[in-house]
Amino acid sequence: MSETPSEKEERIAAAAKRALEEAAERRQKAAPLELPTELGGRDGPEPTRFGDWERKGILSDF
Repeated sequence: MSETPSEKEERIAAAAKRALEEAAERRQKAAPLELPTELGGRDGPEPTRFGDWERKGILSDF
């Protein structure tokens, strides 16, 4: 049995919608993480997010 392109697209769209709904439900049920505060961390945005780290005049790429 062969599907037409529109039937296949509808089936994929329905599966994607179900997956998004399941993910939203899991996020609602998940307990928030209780992380300790960072001591001696950097001010501002996370430097590793931008691909480099500068500390005391030393710059290194990861």
